[in-house]
Amino acid sequence: MEKKKPIEISNIKKITIIISVMALIAILTSFSKILGFMADYLWFKEVGYTSTFLKQVFAKLYIGVPFFIAFTGFIYFYFYRIKTNYYKHMNILTTKQDEKPVNRIIGIIAAILGVFFSFSISSSFWMQILRFLNSTRFGETDPIFLKDISFYVFTLPIVREVFNFMLGFVVFLMIITFVLYIVLISIRQPADTGDDLGGKIRTLRTKNSFEVIQKRAMDLALGQIMVIGVIFFLIVSLRSYIAAFGLLYSPTGATYGAGYTDINVTLWIYRIQIFVSLFSAGLLVYSRYSGNIKVSALGPIALAGVYIIGFGVQTFVQNIIVSPNELAREREYIAHTIEYTKKAYGLDDINVVPFEATQDLTFEDIENNMETITNISLNDYRPTREAFNQLQGLRGYYNFNDVDIDRYTLNGSLTQVFLSVRELDKEALDESAKTWVNKHLKFTHGYGVTVAPVNQLTASGQPLMVVRNAPPISDFEELRVTRPQIYFGELTNDYVIVNTDEQEFDYPMGDTLQTTSYEGSAGIRLSFFNKLLYSIREQSLNMLVSGSLNDESRIILNRNIMERTRKIAPFLLYDEDPYAVISEGRIFYIIDGYTSTGFYPYSEPYANTNINYIRNSFKVIVDAYNGDVDYYIIDSEDPLVQTYDKIFPNLFKTVEEMPEQFRAHLRYPQNIFDIQAQMYGTYHIDQPELYYNREDRWQVARQNYGGEIQEMESLYFTFKLPSEEEPEFVLSIPYTPLDRQNMIAFLIARNDGEDYGKLRLYEFPKNKTIIGPEQIEARISNNDVISRDLALWDSRGSQVIRGHLLTIPIEDSILYIEPLYIRAGSENAIPEVRRIIGVYGDRVVMDDNLEKVIERLFDRSLPVTGDLEVDDIPVDDPSAEVPILDSDYQELIMRANTLYEEAQEALRSGELGEYQRKVNEIGEILRRIQN
Repeated sequence: MEKKKPIEISNIKKITIIISVMALIAILTSFSKILGFMADYLWFKEVGYTSTFLKQVFAKLYIGVPFFIAFTGFIYFYFYRIKTNYYKHMNILTTKQDEKPVNRIIGIIAAILGVFFSFSISSSFWMQILRFLNSTRFGETDPIFLKDISFYVFTLPIVREVFNFMLGFVVFLMIITFVLYIVLISIRQPADTGDDLGGKIRTLRTKNSFEVIQKRAMDLALGQIMVIGVIFFLIVSLRSYIAAFGLLYSPTGATYGAGYTDINVTLWIYRIQIFVSLFSAGLLVYSRYSGNIKVSALGPIALAGVYIIGFGVQTFVQNIIVSPNELAREREYIAHTIEYTKKAYGLDDINVVPFEATQDLTFEDIENNMETITNISLNDYRPTREAFNQLQGLRGYYNFNDVDIDRYTLNGSLTQVFLSVRELDKEALDESAKTWVNKHLKFTHGYGVTVAPVNQLTASGQPLMVVRNAPPISDFEELRVTRPQIYFGELTNDYVIVNTDEQEFDYPMGDTLQTTSYEGSAGIRLSFFNKLLYSIREQSLNMLVSGSLNDESRIILNRNIMERTRKIAPFLLYDEDPYAVISEGRIFYIIDGYTSTGFYPYSEPYANTNINYIRNSFKVIVDAYNGDVDYYIIDSEDPLVQTYDKIFPNLFKTVEEMPEQFRAHLRYPQNIFDIQAQMYGTYHIDQPELYYNREDRWQVARQNYGGEIQEMESLYFTFKLPSEEEPEFVLSIPYTPLDRQNMIAFLIARNDGEDYGKLRLYEFPKNKTIIGPEQIEARISNNDVISRDLALWDSRGSQVIRGHLLTIPIEDSILYIEPLYIRAGSENAIPEVRRIIGVYGDRVVMDDNLEKVIERLFDRSLPVTGDLEVDDIPVDDPSAEVPILDSDYQELIMRANTLYEEAQEALRSGELGEYQRKVNEIGEILRRIQN
């Protein structure tokens, strides 16, 4: 009889064709990724971080490729063994020729699954794997298992992920085993191989009914799954071992981290689970060879019993043994939480200094601290931003996006300033002007900066701008700007093409627009290939066909400084508030960088985040003209940044390599300082008893800002710290006891020189009650004359805005200063500082300027009468008596009125440079009148 040809071949060919088509589609869809790789490579080459880029790309490859080989090989071998085992036990006879298509399909499926699993691992865990392979020791061990902290930060996270992945993979094998046997039953069944076998063939036909085949196949599948079950329980055993280390992150109990119940009960439950899981694996092996399948069920039952009994024991111990005597049981573990939380947030090195708060300042003390007085901020960054945009915006498409606070040495004196970059906001262009040529060839950059000292105001109460206008005019050589163009900033969110046949718009000059051409080094030259590449990447046909581009044209990409730094090193954490610096006539941005983890043992996470360790470990400096990006390590003792430096050896530079002009402008960032301040409110204590009873907890002080009671913002100040000889640029925040208003301490971060990043706490005597900011605000609000004046201004349609309350330590005393803004009722009116309020001791003074406030607070120049130190006649009161002026004064007033009208006309015409000159002349006249 003629041998039958397997009827499955046509189905196998169909499957092969389908899989081949899918592979072709996968290749075509990867075309965009290939283009993306080429475009990114050229960009990384331009910015000088090719090795960092290639390390990220090839790290995924050299992690993914071994996993691909391992998974593909294992899956292929596993499928092949199931197939051969099925053939053997089902008495199926095939030829090598018949099996080639089947083996090919198995290989393709194994390769596809290998790609899937390896890609999942390499794309999700590549950085964790690199951190594990390059880990740096902390030099500190946990108090329970005595392992170096690096085990928890670098090893434990990836081990957890590996075990979770392995469990998922084992479950996948169980499912795919059943599926594979079903497929084999459908395509390979025992068949009659010819009459020459006689009675044996007839016997096989009788036994191999479909029901019998199904039963025998399922028996085989069950045996295979029992083998997988052994592996499953081995993994569960190891996972229980690893889970024990997770107790150090336990959020239950009296403290964060492992407590009494965790160590004395839960830890032992995990250990029992290890042995029960191993026992379960052994039972599966026994049942496999003994044929007693029922025995295999004892393991999972026992494991479930451990979970249930363990939960009951935990509940019993916590409620019956721990809770009645919780402090005594948990004292040791509370001490661990206090110690390790302080270490994780850098709170263990805070220098605590007693501050007597004697409140015995004299006018001589004020004179000895004039550096502090002259740097008191009479303005606030929010109204300053409004003023900059109104007075220095030049055109509607310019925007001062943010106002930064920094310090410069001007004429030999340390001076704190507001500084803001004039950026180009293309979204504000007229819709008809939003053409491709305008957006990408002509409107390419912002222009210049505006700088105003925090302690100086114009006669009208607006910031006194010492760098202003376009082209920039600077009153100080230290602030001279010779390269004002801003090609890289916080609002530069699209690409531009420079060195084209189109002239770039530079800045407005009256009714004309000044133009320029880019002279920097940024950009990728647009050869034909690059033009084609980036026109596809940016989906811009105009780039390909535009006649304005030439052989020297260059495309500048990723101009947003945050996007730029994140693209270079997306695995790092960046501050969202970069600040601008003027250095050697150029403009740069400094971005603070952090390293953090959520795996520091016994450290409480901050707020609702998963961060329980953080360091300000590096800074990034970006050139606003050329786009050069440099990363500098400033905390070389941080193991996390050391690990990143090992992984990417060409990414970071040392702080010693940072130019000195930038080191003079480093600021301790508000973000990390605020985190530390919040955590220190609880963890300033060392006694577990105080922690347990929630005693002596502090909170950040509150103030009245803009008419609302809110938590105070940490602020940069320039003042001479008690016991120090020179004024410093510091970051400060005051504390009050929790749910109380008296001030208990204030925390400062130093910024200058070798003291950068050092924290100091000035703590008040506990036997003294020092009124806090919110009480000072209430005292100001309850002052009859001040409240009357505020009500009068409000009734005239003006808006009264109370600025930040400044808490200023001088010697062993505290001085409070608060600026008062008036915003006129007209549209687009700028808030103006019209009064300064000062509070010292029991005295409250409101006057025109800081000098008068200080003089009256300390009984100099102006008399002090009664408890209320304010003028009896409020400004702008129409009933106030106006003194008669002589002819010279009358002439000056008339001249000031004329200048005012001319200034308003210049403002309406958009001639802001002329407007500023008129305002300065008015200010000079007012100073002459005052003198």
